[in-house]
Amino acid sequence: MKQAAFLGLGVMGYPMAGYLAENGYAVTVYNRSGEKAERWTGDYAGAAASSPDEAVDGADFIFTCLGDDPDVESVLTNAAGAMARGAIVVDHTTASPALARRLHGEFAELGIGFVDAPVSGGEAGAKNGKLSIMCGGDGAHVELARPAMESYGARVVHVGASGAGQLTKAVNQICIAGLLQGLSEGVHFAARAGLDIEKVLEAVSGGAAQSWQMKNRARTMAADEFDFGFAVDWMRKDLRIALTEARDNGARLPVTALVDQFYADIQAMDGGRWDTSSLIRRLSDSD
Repeated sequence: MKQAAFLGLGVMGYPMAGYLAENGYAVTVYNRSGEKAERWTGDYAGAAASSPDEAVDGADFIFTCLGDDPDVESVLTNAAGAMARGAIVVDHTTASPALARRLHGEFAELGIGFVDAPVSGGEAGAKNGKLSIMCGGDGAHVELARPAMESYGARVVHVGASGAGQLTKAVNQICIAGLLQGLSEGVHFAARAGLDIEKVLEAVSGGAAQSWQMKNRARTMAADEFDFGFAVDWMRKDLRIALTEARDNGARLPVTALVDQFYADIQAMDGGRWDTSSLIRRLSDSD
């Protein structure tokens, strides 16, 4: 039985670690809140560790799903000394490509693989084991970790060298940002025009306007419901990564930069924990 450590039991990491345990891995989990780790061991077969280095001791695979660059760096730096040569670290955090490249180099010197593997699919994707996983790093390391990732991922794609996974996640967030603003304006327009939103969605969702966001968020947007999903605070963090990288590589992202500021408006409305579809609130509240 392969030994796995999972560090970070947020809304994504908790079920992801659970899928590993249900698919033949001996899992040890760590979370800053020890109470949550203990709760996980009540839901799944596995063990809880009191520190990152305790969790990774003897692990063949180390998975992380944390908040931002400082969290990843702190946890992995502190745990590196306890990792065995030949282990593979798979970081599911949405973090910067620069950090991924640096950690890849540092772990390589220790004889440890490092794969940057951010995910898309949200809380529902994690709970249903249907995440899309975009991987950067050495192909051999990705393939060794693939069976584990496929326990909670419907799609696992090796997109390139170290950092490419994080760059691909930036592409994902760039696309979502513009789409959500367009969907917000469409739903807002329909309401102002006095249209039946259900009929409108029935009509347009079968054509070129169809998207995951339309299918899963248009109705809740129309109902002014946002207490779920992917938080605005996290989206702004992701867009910060994308915009920083764009400044370095010369990419022009005018719509992304604009939507980022729209999300800043949502934060100013105390909506930092609202779902990203709350962009429509700006339009309603400007009446």
